[in-house]
Amino acid sequence: MTSTRTLHLAAELAPGSGRADPGPETAGRTVALARIAEAAGLDFVTHDDSYARPGLDALATLARVAPETRSVGLVPTVHTTHTEPFHVQAAVATLDWVSRGRAGWGIAVSPTGAEARLFGRRPAPPVAELWQEAGEVAEVSRKLWDSWEDDAEIRDVATGRFVDRRKLHHVDFQGATFSVKGPSIVPRPPQGNPVTVVDATRPAARDTAAHHADVALVRASSAEEAAALRAELHRAARAHGRDPGQLRVLLSLTVDLDAYEGGPGALAELIAGWHGGAAVDGFHLVPAVPERDLERFAAGTVTRLRERGLFRTAYEGSTLRDHLGLARPVSQYATTGAGS
Repeated sequence: MTSTRTLHLAAELAPGSGRADPGPETAGRTVALARIAEAAGLDFVTHDDSYARPGLDALATLARVAPETRSVGLVPTVHTTHTEPFHVQAAVATLDWVSRGRAGWGIAVSPTGAEARLFGRRPAPPVAELWQEAGEVAEVSRKLWDSWEDDAEIRDVATGRFVDRRKLHHVDFQGATFSVKGPSIVPRPPQGNPVTVVDATRPAARDTAAHHADVALVRASSAEEAAALRAELHRAARAHGRDPGQLRVLLSLTVDLDAYEGGPGALAELIAGWHGGAAVDGFHLVPAVPERDLERFAAGTVTRLRERGLFRTAYEGSTLRDHLGLARPVSQYATTGAGS
């Protein structure tokens, strides 16, 4: 039986994100894991990051993965606390260019005093304020990605003109803790706007997810709880003037396929049941030991889902937005036809 609803699957690659720590991270290890995820047809991979523990920079690591893969989406965790919004959006836009339209970013905040002391710039504000700031970073990032119209680059060698200045726009953004004039220094990304992912598990992050995320991650102990969270996010998205149909809600689930009861087959049954009942739009797997569990998930769980007609056998599009069934947004500054 073939499902009429698209099932979305993603996986975490960073070591130590699950219940066990599989050891040190290397770029080669991350490339190998990303290739397993790509062979399985997953929508995207995530790479967690934190100022509170040592490890490779997530965005730089997935930029290294980009030329070694062709289809799978790449979503590094990017902290909006203690960072400059202009630089953050430029880095994410660059990842979208080097991956040819496969980039996203997982917005995160840094709430602890220990993290703040690493920078020495300001004490950590309350978590609610940090998520308000994160929402403003998401908003100004979209404005900066849109500040170059799609056809702003003209590259006219004869006249020496690289860009049509009429199609570059100042964003003139004023937030509670920062301001940005713009325009960006990076041309508009291939996806228009790279995909925004927010972990909406904690209530403080939920409104930011509903307002700004393309993908919201949730955690729940039952299908009913997951469905309620999905409905809550959809209501909040509608209240912000968004189309809830453009928000994907994925259950983030830590799995240990060495001790998980029933193994890959039982996980396939859980995914099929929760997705078929419209509790969620898909699953984000956090392997306890990525090298072991991601391979077992790809070979066992994904194969069973394919046999039931529930998951793709090949990528049908080339961008992360294609995989997620999300429209490519038109630049909010577009002046199409104005100068014709």
